[in-house]
Amino acid sequence: MFKTSAEQILSPFGPVLRIIIFTKYGKFQALAEYDNPRSAYCAKKTLNGQGIFTSDCFIRVDYSKFTSLAIKYNNEKSRDFTRLDLPSGDGQIYMDQPIAAAYGIQNNIVPSYTGAAGFTPNMSFSQGAGSLVPPLPTAVRSLAPPGQRTYPDFSENSVLLVSNLNPNAVTPYGLFILFGIYGNVHRVKIMFRTKEKALVQMADANQARLAISYLNGQKLYGRVLHATFSKHHTVQLLRGGRDDQGLTKDYSNSPLHRFKIPGSKNFQNIFPPSATLHLSNIPSCVTVDDMKNLFASTGCTVKACRFFRNNCRTALIQLGSVEEAVHALIELHNHDLGQNRTLRVSFAKHTI
Repeated sequence: MFKTSAEQILSPFGPVLRIIIFTKYGKFQALAEYDNPRSAYCAKKTLNGQGIFTSDCFIRVDYSKFTSLAIKYNNEKSRDFTRLDLPSGDGQIYMDQPIAAAYGIQNNIVPSYTGAAGFTPNMSFSQGAGSLVPPLPTAVRSLAPPGQRTYPDFSENSVLLVSNLNPNAVTPYGLFILFGIYGNVHRVKIMFRTKEKALVQMADANQARLAISYLNGQKLYGRVLHATFSKHHTVQLLRGGRDDQGLTKDYSNSPLHRFKIPGSKNFQNIFPPSATLHLSNIPSCVTVDDMKNLFASTGCTVKACRFFRNNCRTALIQLGSVEEAVHALIELHNHDLGQNRTLRVSFAKHTI
């Protein structure tokens, strides 16, 4: 149910952060949390009342009174795409049980959503018959009865198609570092004939989903990056010593992978791109001014920088924009600071 229905139906409207599937009064229901109100608005406007599986089975979509989901298990009944470290757990959740207690849902009553602040529903959507509703995605239009699926199944795909890249600036290494924030990148291939597109192969499908949820729509080198699942299930390397001009790289055994160790604290420190970066592994001789000068050398505007009081090897640095922070992370992660220390850079949870 989870892989073949809920995720496939909801993901075309935007990154889905969390999903819970449960049974109430003998009927399957679900709670889904998007990363922004616009995606939730579009999903409701498009899917509510649509036929699914059979001609007499219609899906009903409405806004929940819950404001966020805190999922404890990643399995067929619940999934947190931002947490790769959650255990699988087991068992069916019924609404006869207190679901808010079972999952830690924030039970705040909110008014019916009428549109995100500053959001105009017809942004990039075609209008028809006076309706501000985007066209129904193929993944929904082509749903067939169970066992007769006619739409692509990306549930186990770990390869991403990344498009709208700046061909004058993007490199396989840059994509490796950026996508490596959200999983271990095994291979990167920039298309030889269309350098605005690339394939990025993650370690598994969960990491691929996580990368899409955080990086799709992010600005990179002056362009808005688009990330989605590829039709390919692996990135092929060139054979026979053929020259690919450095556009295809294998990072399977890279020492820069952040998630090599099961249960690593890196799994708990995954955050969306922000203008504030978390810096670690800093030598004791490095000062705040040293860090400011280093990041300014990449062309960034440094607004603030401070070391943690209880750990002089860790710091936060706030740059002029999220895009600047993305560029700085690519340029300076693993930068040699001397004393056998290389800088570790990630997106921060908090601002300065």
